[in-house]
This record gives sequence, C-alpha cells and structure tokens, in this order.
Amino acid sequence: MTALPSFAAEIAALLSERGAGIADVPILQPANPFLDMAGEDLRRRIFLTESETGETLCLRPEFTIPVCRDHIASQAGTPRRYGYIGEVFRQRRDGPSEFFQAGIEDLGERDTAVADARSVADAHALLSRVLPDTPLTVTLGDQTLFEAVLAALGLPRGWRMRLARAFGSKPLLEAALADLADPPRNGALPAPVALLALDGDAEALAAHVAEGMEQAGLPATAGRTPADIARRLIEKAQLRSIRLSGEAFAALKGFLAIEAPLADAAASLEAFAADAGLLLGPALETFSRRAEALAGHGLAVETIRYDAAFGRPLDYYTGLVFEIGVAGAGRPLVGGGRYDRLLTLLGARTSIPGVGFSVWLDRIAAVREGAR
Repeated sequence: MTALPSFAAEIAALLSERGAGIADVPILQPANPFLDMAGEDLRRRIFLTESETGETLCLRPEFTIPVCRDHIASQAGTPRRYGYIGEVFRQRRDGPSEFFQAGIEDLGERDTAVADARSVADAHALLSRVLPDTPLTVTLGDQTLFEAVLAALGLPRGWRMRLARAFGSKPLLEAALADLADPPRNGALPAPVALLALDGDAEALAAHVAEGMEQAGLPATAGRTPADIARRLIEKAQLRSIRLSGEAFAALKGFLAIEAPLADAAASLEAFAADAGLLLGPALETFSRRAEALAGHGLAVETIRYDAAFGRPLDYYTGLVFEIGVAGAGRPLVGGGRYDRLLTLLGARTSIPGVGFSVWLDRIAAVREGAR
C-alpha cells in the first residue's frame, strides 16, 4: 500500500473548511454500478473479483459512485457535502494502478448554478493551496447546453441519446456526426421486425421479440429484456431514417466549434443561437448564472475557457463538466462535473442533484517535484 503524500494534510484541512466531512467508503465495491454507469474508458480499467456468493465485485476505481451509494444507504438529509482522501485502483498506462484521489461530492443543492460554481471554486482553491504561485488553467463544458442544441434542432430521441453518449469522446462524436451526415443503410432485419421498428410500435415489437426468445428457448431474464431490445431496435431505425438538413448540420458543427473565455462565452452562445434560429432557454440561463457565480468566488472568468465540445468520459455526467490543470501539462490535475440522474439510478427514492470533483494526488506530487 502506498503512503499518502505529505501535502494530504493541507487538502484535509481545506475539505474541513469547506464543510465537507470525510466519507469512509469500502475499498471493495459491487461492480455493476460502475459497469453500468461509469463510461467505457473507466469500465475497461476496473479490477474485478467475485464474492463467495458469486457477486461481481471490484476494487474501488473512483469515489463518486461509492459516496452516492453510501449517502442513499444512510438515508442522510440534503443538502450535504462529502469530502474524501483515499486510494483508487485502475489499470493505467502512465503510472501505478494504485493511487490516491481527493475531492468533494456536493449532494442536494437545488440551485444548479450556485453548486456548480462552488465545485469549480473548491477545486481551484484546493490546487492553489498545494501548488501556490502555480498558474492554473480551467476548461469548462456543458452537456446540458449540447443536449439543448440537439433538441432545438429537432433530432429524435435515438440520435440525441447517441450524440449525448458520445459527448466528451472525440472519436465517438466524429463517428456519430459522420453517420448523421450520411446515415447507414438499414441492416438485414426480418421484415416483421423492420416494419414494427420503423413504425415505432414498442409494445408490439417487444411481444414479437419475446415470442422469438421463447421459441429459441431463451428466458426473458437472460440479458436484456424484450422491451429493452425493442426500444434499441426502434432507436436504430430512427438513426437510419433521419438525415439532418445541411443548415441544421452546419449549426451543430458551428456550436461544437465555439471556444471562448468564460467572460465572453454567454455572448458567443447568444449570437450562435440567434444566427441559427434556436432557443436554448433555461440551459443558457443557467450557463450565464454560473459564470456570474464563479466571478462571485473571486475567480477571474477571463482566465477560464469554455469549449462547447469539451466533455469527460463518464456516462453519468448531465451538465457542467470541467478540468483544471497547469499550463503546458498534458494531464489534468482535477476533473469534475454534474450528475443529476446518478443517485436515482443508484436507488434513491427521490431526485437528488449532485456535482463534484476529484483530484489526482500523484499528478500534484509530480508538479510539486518539478517546481523544486
């Protein structure tokens, strides 16, 4: 087991000052929440094992999901802030597979802009404390804005879901946009299935799939359910049947090309929406209020960069995404974002919004060592 770096005490002090009590979550975790929700990049790096009863377990690869599961199990009230400092375990190409992370998960604050700004400010303050006099770069993205543009362009649910899943992965997004510009031809589906999928008749298609599974001797509980299969087939049919107009496709590409200092970003987005004839409504209002709230924390918004195509490779993010690093460095020191649907997916009885960040302690140590 590796040892905590000496500056971990400074991080613990900041977490306490920010009202984030230290969460204690087990190293051994059920694997399914990570396999279902964490994103492909993390899923393929997880260390898996099995319990005596056959349950699939994993070594803790990150803290957000375990902290949220623990919050739900404890039935704690909200709003509540959780801090953490501890080991995570991932297969990595650029360092040991056992390393330390710290961070804050902010659960239950209903004012999205306020909570988002506080999360970025907390992360920035943490780095400023352990890396004094080191210039930091902040990059923001916003999945809510991206999805608002997709909806305003009139894309059907299947396309919106595929593009939203690709957000944050340049190769996946480029592949999705290529298919949107030139949709693939229909696959060789049996005629009855193809017709039901094109008609969007989910109930009839699920019944047809269930009948086929029964004839093949497959239980309905094996893998995906007939309803899941029917929904996916309908989504694929939609993907193949839609061709975005040249004007709408150009608008989507134009949005993804927007990069600006945060101080200018709202004006750039408003100009884009006006030129494209799109209404971005609450998503743009929240964006503007978040920028104002960040300025209220004393962060110079002209030094924060907004990149419309920027995302992070975790499937549970729903709004703000951000990274903080050192100018010229290849790897971020902090990554974070908003995950408003995660706690419901993990079993919370009511909707609990959340936002948080994680910091890589080994990367901070490398920067401190290089500064000596």
